[in-house]
Amino acid sequence: MSIVASGASALPSAPDGKGVGPLLRGWREQRRVSQLELALRAGSSARHISFIETGRSRPSEEMVLRLAEHLEVPVRERNALLLAAGYAPHYPETPLDDPAMDALREGMERLIQGYEPYPALVVDATYNVLAANRGIAMLLDGIPEALLAPPLNAMRLTLHPEGMAPRIRNHRAWRDHLLEQMDRQIALRRSEPLRALYEEVAAYPVPDPTPEDQPLDAVPYFALPMRIEHDGRVLSFISSISTFNTPMDVTVSELAIETFLPADPATAKYLQNLRS
Repeated sequence: MSIVASGASALPSAPDGKGVGPLLRGWREQRRVSQLELALRAGSSARHISFIETGRSRPSEEMVLRLAEHLEVPVRERNALLLAAGYAPHYPETPLDDPAMDALREGMERLIQGYEPYPALVVDATYNVLAANRGIAMLLDGIPEALLAPPLNAMRLTLHPEGMAPRIRNHRAWRDHLLEQMDRQIALRRSEPLRALYEEVAAYPVPDPTPEDQPLDAVPYFALPMRIEHDGRVLSFISSISTFNTPMDVTVSELAIETFLPADPATAKYLQNLRS
């Protein structure tokens, strides 16, 4: 499956009625950092941070970016902070189908194709699938066409009762893992679309527990596996997610490459035999 653009979002606008001060204070409180600690990190003073947060002082563009970096504000939200302070956005948001992204697209395609026969895919900030290899296509065998219509969404495909969910042997444990992962990302990004997706998939019916739905500390693996039935067999995979270091573009900052490593020799042998 080739990489597809998910549709570029408009650059963020400053929230109505909010200046940069209250927004920065919100991020600082969410990160549980004191004004003094933030000032020390940013090479400023607690008094200056206080003045910025209360609107008594307008921060420079450089200061906004410096504070955002030390508060680990996502790239998209850094643009929103700049707009709230009266500055132009600093980070572009380039559509994936733009020629400027050719090298990125080709690199990601080579990466996930080179990972075959093991499954791998590329998703955006709301888990829309932008690319997937043949290992992923294998796991989607038998899923209704309605769920496979664009835009594919990895969370819906995994947790929907007509998707992969009925074939995941440790569904409750895997579901809990995915919901916790989304919850952490919502706290980090303050993303309303991601929150809406979370509420949707969390409301899907949950199958009755199975013997494999055991606590994390009782799982006999080095990490929680996804154990899924395929063609009369149970395959076990460990998931790993990679993102880009120091992204300078909103689109790139929200890309993630998820790979599934066989969790046992039987799964690895089965997948290798499929390729031969």
